[in-house]
Amino acid sequence: MGYRQQVQPRQHPKGYRSLILDLDGTLIGRNQKISPKVYDQVIEVKKVIEVSIASGREPKDVVRFARYLGLNTLQITDNGALILDPNNGNKIWSSPLGNDRALGIIDKLYIEDLAFIATHATGSITDVSMIGDHKITRVSALDLDETDADRLVSYFRSNISLNVVKVILPYNDKWAVDFTLNGVDKGTALLRLARLQSISPDQMIAVGDSYNDLGLLRSSGLRIAMGDAPKELKDLADFVAPSLDCDGLAVAIEEFILPRIRYSRP
Repeated sequence: MGYRQQVQPRQHPKGYRSLILDLDGTLIGRNQKISPKVYDQVIEVKKVIEVSIASGREPKDVVRFARYLGLNTLQITDNGALILDPNNGNKIWSSPLGNDRALGIIDKLYIEDLAFIATHATGSITDVSMIGDHKITRVSALDLDETDADRLVSYFRSNISLNVVKVILPYNDKWAVDFTLNGVDKGTALLRLARLQSISPDQMIAVGDSYNDLGLLRSSGLRIAMGDAPKELKDLADFVAPSLDCDGLAVAIEEFILPRIRYSRP
């Protein structure tokens, strides 16, 4: 099947309580759909533990997929800058980027003639004139060649107030560069979610496929990388699943996650 277990998974005496799933490249691929096999396995695992999505996407996309899967627990959006309730879309916690920082980023993207999206708790903006009083949580430069993405990351690297990371866009094989407040990423959101759920991060399982999932895996108790993930992510993983095209998440849940949940439950 093309997967491997790297190290002995870290067990917690109270067992695993939560599964955190990246969206693009993990749950969905180029067609923006969840395959039937993946859907069925997510439904199986959510019978046993809580399941959340952790995505760089804006809230409406995460809410849409969470509702499709019947996920009622808190969800992570905007690359970790926002946690919301999918039942009503309400913000539970956020760490705004700050509009001055957001405008500084957008000015650079405008000069470079790069498309962008800026998100806030209730929507998104693609025109700087629309920012107004919205509390911007994330800015993303979109549809970049990897060399342009690397150049953009390098340009902003010295700005200590920002967290800057490049992300593959599996729906078009282009890249995005995500900007959040320094110290805000999917990993810090996982830690916040653990506190909100009154569990330990060691009781959380994380699955991801791209550079913005590095913090997510580092913060979790059980780490799974997709088969298409970069080496840095695979080196962190307890288990490397098959690729998304081979329903890798379904394999990971059925053959690796569910047996460990059942074994580790009190």
